[in-house]
Amino acid sequence: MVKRVWGRAGWGGLALLGACALAQVAWARGETLNALWLITAAVCIYLIAYRFYAAWIAARVLTIDATRATPGERLNNGRDFMPTNRWVVFGHHFAAIAGPGPLVGPMLAAQFGYLPGTLWILIGAVLGGAVQDMVTLFFSTRRNGRSLGQMARDEIGAIGGTAALIGTFMIMIILIAVLGLVVVNAMKHSPWGTATVAATIPIAMLVGVYMRYLRPGRVLEASVLGVLLLLASVGLGGWVDHHPVLAPLFDHEGLPLAFCIIGYGFAAAVLPVWLLLAPRDYLSTFMKLGTVLLLAIAILLLRPQIHMPAVTPFIDGTGPIFGGKLFPFVFITIACGAISGFHALIASGTTPKLISSEGDIRMIGYGAMLLESFVAIMAMIAATVLEPGVYFAINSPAGVVGKEALDAVNTISGWGYEVTVAQMQHLADAMGESTLFARTGGAPSLAVGMASIFGSVFGEHLLALWYHFAIMFEAIFILTTLDAGTRVGRFMLQDMLGNLHPKLGATSYTPSVILTSALVVAGWGYFLYIGVIDPNGGVNILWPLFGIANQMLAAIALSVATGILVKSGRLQFAWITALPLTWLLAITSAAAYEKTFSDDIRVGFFAAANDLAHKLSAGLLPPEKAAVAPQLIFNQQLDAWLTLFFVAMLWIVVMDMLLMCWRSVRGKAVLPSSETAYVATRL
Repeated sequence: MVKRVWGRAGWGGLALLGACALAQVAWARGETLNALWLITAAVCIYLIAYRFYAAWIAARVLTIDATRATPGERLNNGRDFMPTNRWVVFGHHFAAIAGPGPLVGPMLAAQFGYLPGTLWILIGAVLGGAVQDMVTLFFSTRRNGRSLGQMARDEIGAIGGTAALIGTFMIMIILIAVLGLVVVNAMKHSPWGTATVAATIPIAMLVGVYMRYLRPGRVLEASVLGVLLLLASVGLGGWVDHHPVLAPLFDHEGLPLAFCIIGYGFAAAVLPVWLLLAPRDYLSTFMKLGTVLLLAIAILLLRPQIHMPAVTPFIDGTGPIFGGKLFPFVFITIACGAISGFHALIASGTTPKLISSEGDIRMIGYGAMLLESFVAIMAMIAATVLEPGVYFAINSPAGVVGKEALDAVNTISGWGYEVTVAQMQHLADAMGESTLFARTGGAPSLAVGMASIFGSVFGEHLLALWYHFAIMFEAIFILTTLDAGTRVGRFMLQDMLGNLHPKLGATSYTPSVILTSALVVAGWGYFLYIGVIDPNGGVNILWPLFGIANQMLAAIALSVATGILVKSGRLQFAWITALPLTWLLAITSAAAYEKTFSDDIRVGFFAAANDLAHKLSAGLLPPEKAAVAPQLIFNQQLDAWLTLFFVAMLWIVVMDMLLMCWRSVRGKAVLPSSETAYVATRL
């Protein structure tokens, strides 16, 4: 009894502390805000949500059963299905879902100020993103690890299921392309960063061989070896950067780097999961968690002030980094840190094939999403502790602020955010880079923010080392999502082709593996190519499409989950997925309408294409831009039609789900549940 009272008092005190911190974040005006308030609010909210809301969903809504055998145990084939240690699966899952969204999204959305993005990260993750991840992982685990699209076809119906299969696959192609684009922009003309990231691939393969053949079961040994080698790779990159012969070998434009990433994606999809995917994701989790923890400790010690205002004038849609008003664009710019449909692909792709106990679903599904949301909070802090002038100088494309450094600083200073050429050059020299102007994509500015925090606490003379460590941290974050996403895309395409020919649907059939991997990589490789050749860095053309597609995919996942809950007799609990679904329908439909039909050339795809076509025909474009203008016009139009297609697929799924729910509630015939029969675990 006494223990219960103290427990309630402790949780009550935690709730009060979180409420006070959140109030300080929301209402502070006219003075700088200490970053500790953001961390305190986030940690309190996450702990309470995991302890109570996630536990209630697991026990009452999903009725998780730890005695039930998982697909990894029943279908173990040593390639794709394999029961794996819960911490390794957690590491794989977290590494796979934590891509560019929690890093780049908050960095870009900071142009609106720190407050809108922070609130969306906290509320969206607890009530939407973590719920989606956990319920999708549970339903896929109960259905032999079937993909999201296939579950929609099996549970909702042929029309909605087919739309979900096609829609999720095409959306995923866009998502992976943006992952590659962010990495390319981070490594472009950076021998240090490129060499460091390249070294992580053989390191991961070495660890995979070590754990499978050299020292089976010695997870700790392999972990220590891998982490030490990853840390050493940062120093190796610095040595390469200063080597007169090796440095040019790693100093490349965007296109060669893009082709390298395309080749890597194909290899990651084809190779056995134990050789590259699992060890890379596992090792990257140590780097991710270690870096985030180190960043949190540095913030606690430094207690930096947030320099970005709570809300900037750019909420009206005139922002230099991307066009569009606060609503709905802050909700699609920050995706993975709050709610992300890509997570549903991982939760219904690789993770359910590896999980060894249903009892781990809450920790892996809900817990990993909360951890990713915390990463997004760290990214928001790293973005907003920069001086606003520096932030906009790094992230604003040359096409907006001007190609010359003097033009850029004059434009940015005219907005009221002072910055000088000397200040930017000094910062670039300190970071070991030639320039930091117009380094779009969010990754370079995040690395500058992280390096500034680390340098202030652990030694400013190591700023260049901290900067390139942060670049490696970001690239690992993103590439692990890229390789997992490519493999998931292969599974999805095999699911679809399996409806035409059963042999092509066998996930481990080698000809099918090679064919589907090549098709998936070719798809996202094309969109990566068009992003790389874009004069504005590709962010303004691909990131909004990425955000819309990602949130539409989340809406599809929540539609499938809502339909399964209703069909299985749990109508009273369907609100846990129906409420975030309703919100996503509103923001994605509004954003899609704006991106398609807006007359603002910085927002509307068709408007931008028409404006560029007019300038090309009138001879108003410089020669270098005129050469790629036809491709850019086609790409803008393609983005517009893809957005309309995604909207159509989403609403077909939603309407078919609502029809199925209506039939189920009325007692009419619906498709039988595809949940597998109970088999007791032997693990």
